[in-house]
Amino acid sequence: MYFKHRIFGFIFNLFSKSKINDNQIAFVVDDKNSFKGNFQYIKKEFSKREDFKFVFFNKNSLSISNIKKLAKSKYIFLNDNFLAIAFMNFNKGSKIFQLWHAPGAFKKFAASSSDNKEEISVIAKASKKTDYLFITSENIKDFYRDAFRIDGNKIKSFGIPRTDYYFEDKDFRKLRENFDNKYPLAKNKKIILYAPTFRDNEEDNNVFNYLDLEKFNNALSEEYVLALRLHPKINQFFKGDIDTKADFIDVSDYKNEQELMLISDLLITDYSSIMIEFALLNKPIIFFTYDYDRYLTKDRGFYYDFESNVPGDIVKTDDELIKLIKEGNYNTERQDSFLKMQFDYQDGNSSKRIVDFILEE
Repeated sequence: MYFKHRIFGFIFNLFSKSKINDNQIAFVVDDKNSFKGNFQYIKKEFSKREDFKFVFFNKNSLSISNIKKLAKSKYIFLNDNFLAIAFMNFNKGSKIFQLWHAPGAFKKFAASSSDNKEEISVIAKASKKTDYLFITSENIKDFYRDAFRIDGNKIKSFGIPRTDYYFEDKDFRKLRENFDNKYPLAKNKKIILYAPTFRDNEEDNNVFNYLDLEKFNNALSEEYVLALRLHPKINQFFKGDIDTKADFIDVSDYKNEQELMLISDLLITDYSSIMIEFALLNKPIIFFTYDYDRYLTKDRGFYYDFESNVPGDIVKTDDELIKLIKEGNYNTERQDSFLKMQFDYQDGNSSKRIVDFILEE
């Protein structure tokens, strides 16, 4: 196990004594450029300060030029797991920061969700190489400490850069117009964004086995259109086609997930952390948990009691889902307390706090 990670570390260590470029910043990405939102805002904030050089390091590429870029970088930003760093010996001049791609904490992840001793050991070794981990609230610090097996002194609750997006001036009308032009099915309708997470239990990943979209559209299509946003990692957990003959908009490859959230009128999700970010918008959230009992036993579980903490209504069948949307009587009572639990700051200055801290250090 971790053979590729060890090879990566071996090759990297051949160049680890390279002279550091003090103005070079590396962002670690994957082949699909998943979860890049944080990087855009960190890059923008650094650009306000000095003349920095920005490079993108593909964590799936073993090319020498790719590895040299990382070895020469002063600041290295992670946005997801990159366990190869457990086997990489970085120059003392390099600093490694984990931004993590999702705000808050709810669904267990990383070491918190694993019984594999080797995996937990590698996560802990990677965390030893990490200088700081940035999170959104002191309230969730212990969860991140457990997930990353990281020293609590390395965890700073400055916020998550990607949420700065929601505090900028946006031309909402133009964003919606562009969406309607790309997806004519959405014109003159409210958008229901359906963003399910992936399941370790493969058969539960085909959401249209549980949501009869033809029935859904017959009841709601005059007013609403469904926009499906599948998790970037879904292909790792489901090998079939998630499709239906009924009308819907597939926005799985839509470039800007945050733009989708901004123009959507309602979110349907399940156990996905997207609900934490969407809660910032003070719009209704429905939790469609058709596999709740199986998820608790076969998947990762939660840091909190799910049913008493989520900021919205919970339904377990498509009939319940359709009925709730038709009636429009949504439960939003928990949103304020939920946001206070998940965010110490709701001000659009997360990137500034992080970059200020790094440069002062």
